[in-house]
Amino acid sequence: MSTPATEGIGCNGSASKSVYDNAGDTEDFDEMPSLEPNEGSTDDENNEHDSEGIDTTVATNGNVTKEDQDVKAQVGMISDVKNLYESRSADWTTTWVDKIPANWEEPVENSETARYALIIRNKKSHDGRKKLRIDSIVVQSPLLKRALRDILKDYPGICTYIDRLTFDAPFKPFVHRWANLVTALQDEEDPAIKAHLDLFHLIMAEELEYDLKQRDDYIANGVITLRSCWMIFQPGTVILVGGGERAVRVVSGSESLDSFDLSCEIVDWDGTRFGVAQTSVSIFDFPGTKAITELEAYPLEYHANPAKKKKELMERGKAFARLSGYHYKHYSGVATGKGPWGPISYNVNSRIIIDTYAWNRFNPNSRVSLKPLDDTSRPTQTKPKPTYDDSLDSDDDGNESYDSYDEYYANEADNEHPDHITQRDTALPLTEDEILLCSTTVRGYSLKNKKWLTFFVASVSDIRFNDRAFERLVLPNDHKELLLALVESQMANKETFDDIIQGKGKGMIVLLSGPPGVGKTLTAESVSENIRAPLYMMSAGDLGLTSSDVESSLSNVLEMCTKWNAVLLIDEADVFLEQRSVNDLQRNKLVSIFLRMLEYYEGILFLTTNRVAHIDTAFQSRIHISMAYEDLSYSSRRRVWNDFIEAGQNWGLPEEDLDRLAVYEMNGREIKNVVKTAQLLARRKYQSLGVEHIMSVLAIEKRFI
Repeated sequence: MSTPATEGIGCNGSASKSVYDNAGDTEDFDEMPSLEPNEGSTDDENNEHDSEGIDTTVATNGNVTKEDQDVKAQVGMISDVKNLYESRSADWTTTWVDKIPANWEEPVENSETARYALIIRNKKSHDGRKKLRIDSIVVQSPLLKRALRDILKDYPGICTYIDRLTFDAPFKPFVHRWANLVTALQDEEDPAIKAHLDLFHLIMAEELEYDLKQRDDYIANGVITLRSCWMIFQPGTVILVGGGERAVRVVSGSESLDSFDLSCEIVDWDGTRFGVAQTSVSIFDFPGTKAITELEAYPLEYHANPAKKKKELMERGKAFARLSGYHYKHYSGVATGKGPWGPISYNVNSRIIIDTYAWNRFNPNSRVSLKPLDDTSRPTQTKPKPTYDDSLDSDDDGNESYDSYDEYYANEADNEHPDHITQRDTALPLTEDEILLCSTTVRGYSLKNKKWLTFFVASVSDIRFNDRAFERLVLPNDHKELLLALVESQMANKETFDDIIQGKGKGMIVLLSGPPGVGKTLTAESVSENIRAPLYMMSAGDLGLTSSDVESSLSNVLEMCTKWNAVLLIDEADVFLEQRSVNDLQRNKLVSIFLRMLEYYEGILFLTTNRVAHIDTAFQSRIHISMAYEDLSYSSRRRVWNDFIEAGQNWGLPEEDLDRLAVYEMNGREIKNVVKTAQLLARRKYQSLGVEHIMSVLAIEKRFI
């Protein structure tokens, strides 16, 4: 019988017997001197004795004195160990005894069992097909561990280098890698390794016989049960989710009461580099068997046409990779945003800014955090070349795109984010497997909805710019040329001019004033269209009601427009421009905030107003260009009529009809509304738009000359 833990082990490692273990030693407690101060001694003497400590009782020659023995008899002062052992009474109450209980068995694993290649722990089987089943296997053979190293390569949770390599039932790794085990046994040439591997194979073949037959039977019939789902979801398998629209890679699987839950990973973009994101998929309970391809997720190999599906996913993965960085695009479809109770879907038909870097900046609670890609098999290179065709990255249509933030923020002086680095210098090239696993969504900002949303890659398209928008702008040609030249020069050279105070006065502010419907808003829209820059339109109502809300909202908008090189249009900005007074302190706060923040804005800002006469004098020194619009002249109205009519049906009206319509004193917005109403009337009658339809609308509105 193995000896129990030593009754007493001294500090020097020598065996000694505790004074508590000797029956005769109990009298030491009776004879132990009192710890109270000696009678007749003074407090100073007692204090002196206490201050000297225990060390003063040890003789200098190493012999233990009587005083030392007395001190050692104090509680906790014996430098030794006393072992107690767990014991259970008849009612299963736990008690502790000082002797090893008689019903304790000798340990079965010892130096003798350590000689065997395998230790198998068996238990009674209750499935009616065999007497015993294996509970676990301990692999002790170094030769077998070496063979299993290749068989179970990259299988999560298994390290074949440890001394006690243990596998528990139902032995999922070997069900998943059974073909690897059989192949390794056939190909092994070393006779010693082959003997150990053959032994292991025979044991596992007998133990897993029913599981392997059941798995093959399910696969042959294309069905599976919930409790057997783990058999087809091997870690590392690429599976399809969302009706086969998305590919993810299985990391692990676990069973719960009413579902089989998969932990998976995809490839995503965090604003500076590609990485691995975690996601989860659940297969919910179902009765009996179910077709594998009808599950919430299933391996790609079970798809009806896996090669075609893989090609489709690869194309979308390449599209996702091309959308890394900053991009100005169009989106038409459903997007998702964050709501108070979870994700909310939006129908979006708008131009968007795709920018995960800015997403992290303005949505810190939803910041994208990724694990680095596995780079163990990647070559080291300074500027890696992507595996997909670089020619697909070009934006020949003029859509604004940047692959890296060093290119995008070439002149960015803001060092707020330490990870502001170049994509091409830090992001490893994506392999084909990683492109297959790329996310189906990108993060960005909808300019029309004014919301940060998640967009589906398949619904992102290039912008079809209106090349004739600026040409159709009804302004004197010299005004148009001057305005366009200044805007283009500002976009290209905003860093070349600076104020005495660094970062101040780098922007350009354009004030557009005049009556409604004369083209103020259209001017900003056509300019941004002509220079292929995003247009951020907003009004005073978008900024909030209180001064703090206005400052926060305006600060974010100005920062976004600066980073995106966008044209900012604040329509009907009267509330910010109007002259301050001593009676309205709240509005004075808004004007002061607006003035201060414009001072440091580095982009292009268009302000429109109908009340230029009431503008605050402080704004006059901050405005670079002020353009006053008059009511449309006869020739201007004639041109506006012609432009709107041609835009609706690709041909105009006879000259005499245009002359007739131009007589009506109307602004551009009113003309547009009349033409639209006339088109609806013509389509109702299945006719082409004619002057008679327009005149009918004018008559209804009681517009007479």
